[in-house]
Amino acid sequence: MKRFYKDASVVAAEGEFNVALDGRNIRTPVKAVLTAPTRALADAIAGEWNAQGDEIDVDSMSMMKFASTAIDRVRPRRDAVTKEISGFAQTDLLCYRAAHPADLVLMQADAWQPLLDWCATELGARLIVTEGVIPVQQDDEALSAVKDAVAAHDDFAMAALHELTTLSGSVIIALAVTAGRLEAPGAADASQVDDSFQAEKWGFDKDAADVLASRRKGIEGAAAYYALLQA
Repeated sequence: MKRFYKDASVVAAEGEFNVALDGRNIRTPVKAVLTAPTRALADAIAGEWNAQGDEIDVDSMSMMKFASTAIDRVRPRRDAVTKEISGFAQTDLLCYRAAHPADLVLMQADAWQPLLDWCATELGARLIVTEGVIPVQQDDEALSAVKDAVAAHDDFAMAALHELTTLSGSVIIALAVTAGRLEAPGAADASQVDDSFQAEKWGFDKDAADVLASRRKGIEGAAAYYALLQA
């Protein structure tokens, strides 16, 4: 799509911020007015539009995508999204450990157990750890505590939480990021412990490396978006 505007700007509107193209409000894919809860996020979205060349590359506008997702997909089905995110606690990556080899067991424990301990202490959710991949039934009280922690996020923050959870395979990693317990590089590292172990032993092929790089970039993008919500 060719660029059809000269300038993107931010307009304050009833406690939120709109982004306008030549004075006309941007709309989301379902035609809602695009609003941002913080000036920092609105400025970032306007910056993405102003950075476009003669051709608009929608894929380069990640902050715009997150805000649109919050408005179009989280807000109208908030309860379902909360349930989807918190449901990861039942089979959370951090709870399923290898039985061997010993060095992988140690890597997983070093990376994951501090996060589970934080979850138990700060969120009141003590999750059960098991070996192998056979699902273990988590305690209902722990699952409820995780759901409460997820539900405490507003619509815009939940868009980030959803992305962090699905990319990492762990709602605990995602909650640790939004709580400030973990930064994006640490979150990516924690989500890729098994992959890193495999790479150390046998190396990566290009396709696998590309997938992991894309996942890391996505985690970093979601964390950057969430940081703009706190600014």
